[in-house]
Amino acid sequence: MRKIFRATIFSSLLFFYTGLFAQQQRFEWKEATEDGYTYTYVSNDPTSARFYKLKNGLTVILSPSKKEPRIQTYIATKAGSKTDPKDHTGLAHYLEHMLFKGTDKFGSLNWQEEKPLLDKIDALYEKYNSTKNELDRKNIYKEIDSISGEAAKFAIPNEYDKLMSNMGAEGTNAFTSFEQTVYIENIPNNVVDKYLTVQAERFKSPVLRLFHTELEAVYEEKNIALDNDGRKAVESMFEAIFPNNNYGKQTVIGTVDHLKNPSLKAIRAYYDTYYVPNNMGIIMSGDFDPTEMVKKIDRAFSYMKTKEVPAYTFEQEKPIVKPIIREVKGPNTEFLFLGFRFPGAASKDAQMLNLMANILTNGSAGLIDLDLLKSQKLLGAGAFPYVLKDYSMLILQGNPSQGQSLEEVRDLLLAELKKLRNGDFSEDLIKSIINNERKDQITRNESYSDRAEELMSAFTSEVDWASELAYTDRLTTITKADLVAFANKYLSDDNYVVVYKRQATDDNVVKVEKPAITPITVNRDAQSDFLQKVNAMPEESIQPIWVDYDKEIAKGKQGDSDILAVKNKDNALFSLTYQYSLGKWDNKLLGLAVDYFEFLGTQSKSSETFSKEFYKLASTFSISAGNEETRVSITGLNENFKPTVLLIQDLLRNCVADESAFQAYLSRLKKSRANAKENKASIMEGLKSYAKYGTKNPFNYTFTDAELDQVKAADLVGLLHDLSKMKYTILYYGPLTVKELVSQTPPLKAEKTAYVVPKKGIRFEEQATTANQVLFANYNMKQVEVFWFRNSDVYNAINTPTISLFNTYFGGGMGSIVFQTIRESKALAYSTYAYFGQPAKKENHYSVGAYVGTQTDKFNDAIGGMNELLNVLPESAIALETAKVSLLKSIASERVLNAGILNSYIAAKRLGNSKDMRKEVYEQTPNLNYNDLKNFHAKELSNKPYVYCIVGESSSLPKENLEKIGPVKVLSLEEIFGY
Repeated sequence: MRKIFRATIFSSLLFFYTGLFAQQQRFEWKEATEDGYTYTYVSNDPTSARFYKLKNGLTVILSPSKKEPRIQTYIATKAGSKTDPKDHTGLAHYLEHMLFKGTDKFGSLNWQEEKPLLDKIDALYEKYNSTKNELDRKNIYKEIDSISGEAAKFAIPNEYDKLMSNMGAEGTNAFTSFEQTVYIENIPNNVVDKYLTVQAERFKSPVLRLFHTELEAVYEEKNIALDNDGRKAVESMFEAIFPNNNYGKQTVIGTVDHLKNPSLKAIRAYYDTYYVPNNMGIIMSGDFDPTEMVKKIDRAFSYMKTKEVPAYTFEQEKPIVKPIIREVKGPNTEFLFLGFRFPGAASKDAQMLNLMANILTNGSAGLIDLDLLKSQKLLGAGAFPYVLKDYSMLILQGNPSQGQSLEEVRDLLLAELKKLRNGDFSEDLIKSIINNERKDQITRNESYSDRAEELMSAFTSEVDWASELAYTDRLTTITKADLVAFANKYLSDDNYVVVYKRQATDDNVVKVEKPAITPITVNRDAQSDFLQKVNAMPEESIQPIWVDYDKEIAKGKQGDSDILAVKNKDNALFSLTYQYSLGKWDNKLLGLAVDYFEFLGTQSKSSETFSKEFYKLASTFSISAGNEETRVSITGLNENFKPTVLLIQDLLRNCVADESAFQAYLSRLKKSRANAKENKASIMEGLKSYAKYGTKNPFNYTFTDAELDQVKAADLVGLLHDLSKMKYTILYYGPLTVKELVSQTPPLKAEKTAYVVPKKGIRFEEQATTANQVLFANYNMKQVEVFWFRNSDVYNAINTPTISLFNTYFGGGMGSIVFQTIRESKALAYSTYAYFGQPAKKENHYSVGAYVGTQTDKFNDAIGGMNELLNVLPESAIALETAKVSLLKSIASERVLNAGILNSYIAAKRLGNSKDMRKEVYEQTPNLNYNDLKNFHAKELSNKPYVYCIVGESSSLPKENLEKIGPVKVLSLEEIFGY
């Protein structure tokens, strides 16, 4: 399931201007008919979207483009957790999972034999649901498990994924939210007929097979949620702010009690009620003829029958007249949410909410950006609109700095809202927001997925597309007085909900316990007649296009500095990067310097002034330091190219030390470093680095707190000044030719002095993995996370085709051997994968990585299950052929475009390659066989020593249990982080 916290759709539904303050265009609904199909469209729509309503009520939204031969598809149902039955919460989410299990036509070896067993399982679940005695329930579940094992002999797990993989589909997924359930695919455009055949069958009569193993996956997802402090805080916010609406009364995954008592009968009833054509939409963006596409969709889905959908009704929420306070406990660092309620998505007030949020937070020049982040009063803060159909919200998040209480954070955020209500901001900020929205829309319109997602969100939220497109035009009519009146209407010092996320043990968390499940048969080499029929359907071939770096990349010089440039032929956006051969390994101070840079100004301009000026130009700047290189980057509109370049050069050359900003930065840095120690993902990254490099590694190559206190602001500024005097490579993507670029880009090094030559520092060597070892870090959590790691041989380009196919076959997706075995067959994890990793540089080593996130009571089984796969490669002729086809079709339909050409070239150069290695993979993959993969597996994975990086609760994972794997090293946080 995708992350629930979704940004408002309004920030991305903006139209393409051709001038800084272009004359307003009209966005009006119009109607047209072509080949017997009537559709509506909006004039001047940059997405060129057509909106069809088929005879059975099915909505079809098509946004054509010719950029690459692929199509982003969404099939959306306007139903989610909000419409779950109150006695079966989480049901919509269950159903989402089950719609990957097939029908009577696919996913089954023998439907006549399978169906009676599934009917028995149905009846047993109803009996289980109504039984209260725990002993009786266990006995019933044993029977469910037993019959499920028998039924599984007739099932073909993951046949849906095999169908899609055989088409070259990517991003196969789905998500459930409050009022939408959406099924996602990205397909080559030559397999549309196959895709529609599968989808039409998928939604015709889904079969709830393999239910108890998938139910265990949902249990795991629930346990992950129980370990996620952010999610708990969001759910607490919704519960408090929407006491009368199911936004707050029910959660997407559902309650533990309901998860333990599923009803297949209720799931089918839900499907029959909401999965009807007049409640569904098919949204596509990509390379296709919309007239031909709608005909195909109509033929495929004409079987669907219109059915009245019950309207969701709810009691209106009462106004909040005094602060509502909630607390959430968990191991992560403290933060808070402030929430204010607003009208729903279709209202103009919801659009106004988006503008108001941008006044508060826009990443550069908002009130919160400047007053709380730039001035370093908080570690982190932001304001985010959250738009839903019935209501919207403004949510403010605040992260305390060193020594701050959450109550102090609340007061600082409320003070910014008071400034908003009092009009303490410049009217020019609205103009800057318009300019930035215009630029962002150009960026988003390049992406098939962004376009399709915007259209899908508008459909499920039932907002008017013409109104959305006209939003930016309307911004030009909004005054500061309008915003101030709006803020005073909806925001006060009393009408909010505050959720304090405290750092403490949550004694109320009760995880979903592991039921007894017998591993099921996976039938890897089985195929339904339906799959074979779909695979046999004709399709036109797509010819791959390889990147010719010599043709695609123009090269030039600016003085002694190299220029690598790719021309933007599509629009007026640019990106320019100064790349340096200097990294944090060369100078530990560099990481501090690039972070400190954000808070610096010059003698004549403050840091705040720079932020405002960049934002006015609709430009951004960033500076990042990697281990061995540093990049200073700017992006923006071509018309503002030169002033943007001059701004970043001025700041880099002339920044001055600000002692108060430096002391605030150090304080925030120490707090941020302390927070990292309380984050399980950061801890795991530290363990991986320890496994790869040993005791002294890049992750803990840092300053102690005492050493930080000795750092001087002047040293950091001096290092930044040195960047303006070092040799660099310019990486450019934009409308200018190299000649124009040189003429419009003054050299960064202004003086005619010798270049500053950076000194090379430490180089960390990857350590050979010679014996099993356990690296363990204690963390208060319900789950346990395990990552297998080993270093292998040095990079050799000749291995690339075999590695590419091996990863696709073994551990690279829901149809892979690892996923099918660990999750589908044994129900040991919600998330699992494995890979043979390519290094970034030719002198570096390959690595093996594998992951399982599981419950502590399944730890031994999960370890054993993954080790078995690492030692013995299962053979499946069907899975191998599917992996080949998937890999070849993905490569053939992939287009390396825009700035991606530069990134591809640089990556190839680091590995010593002068050509696009995809060509080698494409040409050699058809000749590879199982023995090639088996020999590779035996050489690189089988019976090899591994470092087991484990993050979990020590009380649930006794050391003697871990010692069965290998010698255990319990690492302290100081050993992991270096401070």
